[in-house]
Amino acid sequence: MADEIKTLDGLEAAVTENIGAVQGVPEVEMISREPVRDELGRSYATGKRKDAVARVWIKPGSGKVTVNGKPQNEYFARPVLQMILAQPFSISGTEGQFDVVATVKGGGLSGQAGAVKHGVSKALQLYDPSLRGALKAAGFLTRDSRVVERKKYGKAKARKSFQFSKR
Repeated sequence: MADEIKTLDGLEAAVTENIGAVQGVPEVEMISREPVRDELGRSYATGKRKDAVARVWIKPGSGKVTVNGKPQNEYFARPVLQMILAQPFSISGTEGQFDVVATVKGGGLSGQAGAVKHGVSKALQLYDPSLRGALKAAGFLTRDSRVVERKKYGKAKARKSFQFSKR
């Protein structure tokens, strides 16, 4: 301690000089995210839910959604599934601004809708990193890892036992 601090101004100056070098702690940099787009101006992401896997491409357009070559309302006929697909756009405030092309494999319709929603959310965040906060707060960037439990031997299903016989 060669130079002592005698006033509050001296203390403030010393703190601002050494803010990053406090006992060998490296200085933390803010991460600035860059948009990730291909040469056609699209963003790609993979979404997953249960056993369904969706490959999703988004690009600026009129809001047309195509799933496995069919329009959204034809592939996902139930209004609840269509609502699930619209959630990332309503949260981010980008309804009708992006065209979506998705290919889905595996699982049932509900899992596939969840997979497309996850993929659209990830692709939106890659296209425009400023939307990440709203999508993350809504929980759309987190993969829902719940899957069907496997059947065990000696059991009727995953946990259900066969009927007990006393005699």
